[in-house]
Amino acid sequence: MLKEEIMAVKTLDHQIAVFYLGQEGFLIRYQGTSILIDAYLSDYVDRNCCTDSVVWKRKYDAPIDASELDFIDYVFCTHPHFDHADPDTLTVLNKVNKNITYIIPYSLEELMISYGIPEDRIRCADADQEMKLSNLLVTPVPAAHEQLHKDENGHYKELGYRIQFGEDVTIFHAGDCCPYDGLSERLKGVDIGFLPVNGRDYYRLREDIIGNMDSSEAILLAKETGMSLLVPMHFDLYAVNEVNPAHFVDRLFALNRMQRFHIFAPGESYIFGK
Repeated sequence: MLKEEIMAVKTLDHQIAVFYLGQEGFLIRYQGTSILIDAYLSDYVDRNCCTDSVVWKRKYDAPIDASELDFIDYVFCTHPHFDHADPDTLTVLNKVNKNITYIIPYSLEELMISYGIPEDRIRCADADQEMKLSNLLVTPVPAAHEQLHKDENGHYKELGYRIQFGEDVTIFHAGDCCPYDGLSERLKGVDIGFLPVNGRDYYRLREDIIGNMDSSEAILLAKETGMSLLVPMHFDLYAVNEVNPAHFVDRLFALNRMQRFHIFAPGESYIFGK
């Protein structure tokens, strides 16, 4: 079982263990701290978001049940879309673990409270404002999905997260994001980039399927910022919004042959250390 593998994983003090949960969901362990980012572990979208012209159907089951995640310390959500802030996953997490702190953009606050999550366990994040969380240093980064959006109070509605694990490893989870002026400057020194690669186009946007950077943009962003490892995401769960990962590899070989990358299978683990 995946939980047993997660709990048994052995890492050195300067390493992180990364587990892929599908779509943009990742579980990361570092020196006894466990975090979740954009965990989507149900079929909520399938049951609630289909239209006459767009049918959402998961291509594979979640590799772990939310009820097993009673050891998580921090849950990060990047924006309110249900495959990133899943009501079914979040309500179960709230039931099985009363010690989680939820890190979210302000645009998600009311929705999280409606899921029954206590206000005192929610921390709303401001872009470019560092947050210290035990042995983590978190810097929220504005995300352009497909454009940058602010609420009436000037808070960005969508965020990515730059997370520094002690003094050892720094990751960037983009959430749903397209490149924009100023993004690469915020990502200098990142070791691992978790970047969406499913792209965007007129026909998906017409169906309210808001897009992301494509493979070429993700590869060029990783090259421009000097990322050690590039992890493509958001390409494999739904046929209506997927991209063949072979295209990602083809573009990487053409644009930056020396870029290290890893394409995860659902439930797969990866240990990274510098």
